[in-house]
Amino acid sequence: MDEWMNYEQFDRQTWHSFFPTDSVRLTQGNLDEIKSLNDRISIEDVQDVYLPLIKLIQLRYQNFLEWQMQKANFLQRSTVRVPYIIGIAGSVAVGKSTIARLISILLNKMLPDKRVELMTTDGFLYPNVELERRGIMDRKGFPESYDMEKLLKFLNDVKAGEPVVKAPTYSHQVYDVQLDKPLVIDRPDILIVEGINTLQLPSNQQLYVSDYFDWSLYVDADSDLIEHWYLQRFGMLLETAFTDPSNYYYPYSQGDRQEAFEMAKDVWQRVDLPNLREFILPTKSRADVILHKTTGHVVDKLYLRRG
Repeated sequence: MDEWMNYEQFDRQTWHSFFPTDSVRLTQGNLDEIKSLNDRISIEDVQDVYLPLIKLIQLRYQNFLEWQMQKANFLQRSTVRVPYIIGIAGSVAVGKSTIARLISILLNKMLPDKRVELMTTDGFLYPNVELERRGIMDRKGFPESYDMEKLLKFLNDVKAGEPVVKAPTYSHQVYDVQLDKPLVIDRPDILIVEGINTLQLPSNQQLYVSDYFDWSLYVDADSDLIEHWYLQRFGMLLETAFTDPSNYYYPYSQGDRQEAFEMAKDVWQRVDLPNLREFILPTKSRADVILHKTTGHVVDKLYLRRG
């Protein structure tokens, strides 16, 4: 079956025509501050791709608010604020974090009276010591390396309107979970949840992470391109780690660079590519919008779910 049967496809120019505004209210400097190491994003990208996307999200959010009000009236209850949760999925190194940060900033500008918060599921990885204990350190990023029960409880508490919900954070510098530096989520109107596993179907669970999402986005690209970006990012991480002995990448930055890159290529082939093919890519068809990237992190096509 054609994987695109359930989607309408739009090229960049057509997508821009649906909301042809040039009022970005961001500078290239703002964009450079939020992009990941080797990612790229321009004012033109914001105009052509992301402002129409934000307008679409805004329309969906308004429908969500109206439904909450209608449901409360039907049940003869007072309206309770229920957070609108957006999921963003895709491979490592595909640029999810940049897109999540950009969507957060644009939603804040578009909806200044709403509280928009952003988090990543990386913090719900088991700590390295637990991964070692389970013998799955080389499966880091695979479904079994996440504490899905903890993530599901977190999302359930957020959706239930709990006043303050804490999420563990993750440091790419030390390559481990930071349990002592939690992210505090305080009754957001909109919560953006970004991670490779946001659309996956965890085993032995009655609920899926995506059950809590009101709208979802998958960031797509050819696997050969993603490998190129992955290795490019690795090289930049070596440069940033060169003077910091506490950085996970510091030892690699001190040794032979060719050996370091051979190690990175091995990790990609042995861990990240199989994870992409087996567990991440199959979730693409669950997204409401698929954003497709080509060379240079340029978005060339978008797919919108029918119906």
